[in-house]
Amino acid sequence: MVENFYRALYRIRRVEQEIARVYPTDIIKSPIHLSIGQEAVSVGVCEALQPSDVVFGTYRSHALYLAKGGDLKKLISELYGKVTGCAKGKGGSMHLIDTAAGFMGTSAVVGTTIPLAVGYAYALKQSGKDSIVASFFGDGAVEEGVFHETLNFAALKGVPILFICENNGYAINSHQSKRQPMDNICERARVYGMPAERIEDNDIFEIYERVERASSEIRNGREGPRLFECMTYRWREHVGPNEDFDAGYRSRSEAQPWFESDPLKTLGASLEIDRRGQIEVDVEAEIYEAFVFAEESPFPDEDELYTDVFTEA
Repeated sequence: MVENFYRALYRIRRVEQEIARVYPTDIIKSPIHLSIGQEAVSVGVCEALQPSDVVFGTYRSHALYLAKGGDLKKLISELYGKVTGCAKGKGGSMHLIDTAAGFMGTSAVVGTTIPLAVGYAYALKQSGKDSIVASFFGDGAVEEGVFHETLNFAALKGVPILFICENNGYAINSHQSKRQPMDNICERARVYGMPAERIEDNDIFEIYERVERASSEIRNGREGPRLFECMTYRWREHVGPNEDFDAGYRSRSEAQPWFESDPLKTLGASLEIDRRGQIEVDVEAEIYEAFVFAEESPFPDEDELYTDVFTEA
């Protein structure tokens, strides 16, 4: 398990570092919202899910896409605006999708995939399937009306869904304490009659164990939904490749404990040096191939402007 966690975390971290490195060249034709620092939430949850389970994410979902098994070459190609991208180069970083991997899509608008996830989970229940859905969103999304409407419906219908709140403390540049009078996201979920738990410290093992237990209970007949508030921290700016500790809304000293407790560093130190090195070599080769593939892929033809925009029932 440690090797799997380390490989997944290292792979996501290095992919995003490479995205940040090439972004200033303007090769990437899309805004980017990096998950650096938050990888443990996606990896911990997705390792606890089964291949037949599905996830819905936010505009900050590179980590979730890769943790759920999304195609890396298609991800990088999408950022480059190439036709070989996961959305044919039309969606960019904020609109990723790989349904073959159970990654059902992301949106640039806060909170909008939460009701889609519950609708999918309700369909699973109605069809008698034992798959479950995980809906990822940030702490800012709990301020949207659709969050409350959807939790109410999910609890009323007992749908098989896990609500995963990636609480990094900020909605863009506004701290949670400036936006919410009480630090009570779990309590908000409990009033709808669903279990809700907070997981502290970006703890990948705790995330995995609790999600695995909850998903097993749902599969074995205990109705969902459940909510997990996973405390984490975003290392880079809200949108873009850089740090922003001089922007006036947060400090490097606030981030320092998160840097020091980085799960990637902790897990790496627990592995044998040779084994860790081999994992890193393999990942680096895969990343290199993905960027070369994206660079060599063609842009969409002009005709693609008129496809995937309308369908008749």
